[in-house]
Amino acid sequence: MQTILVIDDEAQTRKVLLNCLRFEGFKAIEADNGKAGIKLAQEHHPDLIVCDIMMPELDGYGVLSMLRQQLSTIAIPIIFLTAKVSMLDLRFGMDLGAEDYLTKPCNVERFLTAITARLKRKEDLQKCYVSHSNSSSCESFFAKKELLKCSKTTKVFEFIEANFYRPLELKEVAANLGYSPAYLTNLVRQKTGRTVKQWIIERRMEKARQLLLNTEKAIAQIARDTGYTDTSYFIRQFKQLHGTSPKLWRSNTENRQQY
Repeated sequence: MQTILVIDDEAQTRKVLLNCLRFEGFKAIEADNGKAGIKLAQEHHPDLIVCDIMMPELDGYGVLSMLRQQLSTIAIPIIFLTAKVSMLDLRFGMDLGAEDYLTKPCNVERFLTAITARLKRKEDLQKCYVSHSNSSSCESFFAKKELLKCSKTTKVFEFIEANFYRPLELKEVAANLGYSPAYLTNLVRQKTGRTVKQWIIERRMEKARQLLLNTEKAIAQIARDTGYTDTSYFIRQFKQLHGTSPKLWRSNTENRQQY
């Protein structure tokens, strides 16, 4: 059962949307403010979030910005709800990574159509990613890239491949490609469903797995060879993505057979 998180400070709006979602077979959870919504997103990792923009304390843009800063929530699709939206507001939200806008009062049919479309897109991208996620080779990284190829994003992948082994930030990638960080973030998310940071991490982890299995290098050296200046951060990120530490992953014979 897919989980949808609704964040809105208007009780009646939440009630209508939650009833609609539950009737359609979704697991629907709710938050009446942005801070509570972020906490629920971190705890439940919903498949999609529907979030009002105008809320006290923390508005929808603040919610989106904070969720995009955390690896565990960075890829959750977010649809904004708003009573009124200008082109400037629309552009700002899309630059932050919003998937869609729905105007209040929201038509139920359009609401469900938007959710279904976003979930289908997420599912399709995940299938493409999973089908090419078993190999740790450089070819695997480019195989994933080819699935989502377009002239602009290809340059992103090529830059990541040439520079992932050293400290690398979004603003540097954007500057070298002639884009603003916001534009590049939106472009890559629209084309791949993932962020530039996620692709950098993906390439680094592929290389880390190679080094763990094929060399006797210390964990600290592998961290440096894959662009991490902080070994502890590398270990935490590896464990978050693989469910175990680099040392234990290296000693697992099943991993040696798989890779």
